[in-house]
Amino acid sequence: MKNSVLSTYKILKEKAFNSDINESWIDWAIEMIEAGYESANLYELAGKTRPYNQFELQELTTKIFKDFNLDYSDKRQTLRNYVYFLLSTNMNKPEKYDKVLREFRDIYYELDMDSEYFDLALLCWAKDGLLYADYQHYWEGANRENIDAIIKEQFELYKRRFETEV
Repeated sequence: MKNSVLSTYKILKEKAFNSDINESWIDWAIEMIEAGYESANLYELAGKTRPYNQFELQELTTKIFKDFNLDYSDKRQTLRNYVYFLLSTNMNKPEKYDKVLREFRDIYYELDMDSEYFDLALLCWAKDGLLYADYQHYWEGANRENIDAIIKEQFELYKRRFETEV
């Protein structure tokens, strides 16, 4: 029986935005195989080692996506699915909030400051500000004692908003 491989959301996002293929793709291929997915192309990707030939790997991953009917043509939806993945897997991991919020901030910039991701970018700046000072001006009422609770609450709100679309 095949299981869902959540990291597929990240890989689809990387493919949709034409990112270079790296070790995380190889890890994903192995994870897919362990979950019961099979294809010659997937096995080939799982066995790749450095140095990576990006042209070859882009072609190979395109074949893998066809093998499993994975669609990344709608970049906006692919990105929303990836954000949902990040929210779902990091909701209860305050130790990862910094890293996840920076990724949301980068998405905000990649989308030319799309208002849909503005609050997540503000949270990133607020959290960063509180690492170095007792006060930040990005999120009203946020301080060192409550910033993680605010982040978790906002993650929950975003997750509910996105989960009907995943």
